[in-house]
Amino acid sequence: MTAVAQRRSLPGFGLTMGLTITWLSLMILIPLAGLFVKTAELSFAEFWSTVTAPRTLHALKISFGLAFAAACVNLVAGLLIVWALVRYRFPGRRIFDAIVDIPFALPTAVAGIALTTLFAQKGWLGAPLAALGIKVAFTPLGIFLAMIFIGIPFVVRTVQPVLLDLDTELEEAAECLGASRWQTIWRVILPSLTPALLTGFALAFARAVGEYGSVIFIAGNLPNVSEIAPLLIVIRLSEFRYADATAIAVVMLVFSFLIIFVLNRIQHWAQSRSLATA
Repeated sequence: MTAVAQRRSLPGFGLTMGLTITWLSLMILIPLAGLFVKTAELSFAEFWSTVTAPRTLHALKISFGLAFAAACVNLVAGLLIVWALVRYRFPGRRIFDAIVDIPFALPTAVAGIALTTLFAQKGWLGAPLAALGIKVAFTPLGIFLAMIFIGIPFVVRTVQPVLLDLDTELEEAAECLGASRWQTIWRVILPSLTPALLTGFALAFARAVGEYGSVIFIAGNLPNVSEIAPLLIVIRLSEFRYADATAIAVVMLVFSFLIIFVLNRIQHWAQSRSLATA
């Protein structure tokens, strides 16, 4: 009876699974396999020489390092924004809530041009910063700000529904038992939000690593200074060095997958731990 019930609970399982595998293969697996097939045209020595070249290593360092730093900033800033939007009522709250989604809807090129104009040495924010000796546009700092801009909605929209569903009675019970406000946040609220926070962090990081449009205008694109890995891939393609381009892409793919896999395992552990202590 149980097996029959399970089969009936998912009607058309064979058809839907077949369509799912076909769709994933056509849209994801086959294109990714193409990267490895094209890269296989290089010998191991050629592959190693390409991915360990100083220019390539610096571009990868810029992309992954700044993406990780931007995701960390978005993790903290996104949590603060979510807390304000969910727990407080103030004039214009709905407007601020809608503003969070602007990086989703705004074309990345438009975002890059806007940030470059704003933080250029004669821009509204760039001029006062330049007077203090801080140059933003056409530097790694500009890349960092662009990655924060495009990543913040991922954290906010991932954590917001979880905080909305969080039962406030748990906080009231903790306070009745003598817990301070910080103890309630640290021991009751944050453990419940940790899986969502890690998911938002992973999404913001993944988006920042592969971001091109909003970063390319403010980066300056100077080799060994402010050149990102996606731009280097485009340069190699324009030079008709397709295997070299796919080699860099494979390195980015493998490292991104490993980082996101580790984050997902940590998220699963945190979720299992919170369910065990519930």
